[in-house]
Amino acid sequence: MESTKKFKKGDQVVLPPYGVGKIAGTTKKEVAGNEFKYYEVDFPNGTSRAYVPVADPQAAGLRAALTNDEVKSVLERLENGHMTLPKQWAARHRRVTDILSSGDPYQIATLASELRRWDLERGLPDLDRQAYRRALRLLAGEISAVQGIDTDEARKLMNVDEDEVLG
Repeated sequence: MESTKKFKKGDQVVLPPYGVGKIAGTTKKEVAGNEFKYYEVDFPNGTSRAYVPVADPQAAGLRAALTNDEVKSVLERLENGHMTLPKQWAARHRRVTDILSSGDPYQIATLASELRRWDLERGLPDLDRQAYRRALRLLAGEISAVQGIDTDEARKLMNVDEDEVLG
């Protein structure tokens, strides 16, 4: 069984759907008469803070942000990733939604690669196009945060122009 990852103050983390944040520390809170320890996660805009149970951060989806080496792998997946998506719209929408809400950058990059290929081959229906743009925004947000660059520079690394992201 995999041990629970421990984070420390200052660690960059990702919490879907909030995006990239930093561990500000830990705190104890009483819930239903029991005291629990939580990570305090602050997000860049300064207005949001999340509390994630120290005992099981993965259950909340908390994970370490990408490293620079991992960014390279994610960019490669964005360029060359393949996955089989259901042809039937409702099943495809469920699968796409699950991938986007998972926060897994490798899966999101692979999804974006596949949707880009679909778009080039036959065009994307509106909801698939929205999913594609959301995937690109999620990836650009994490890449820009971990590399200390702005989202325009991140999009350049991703070989994506602003129109693909914003419409």
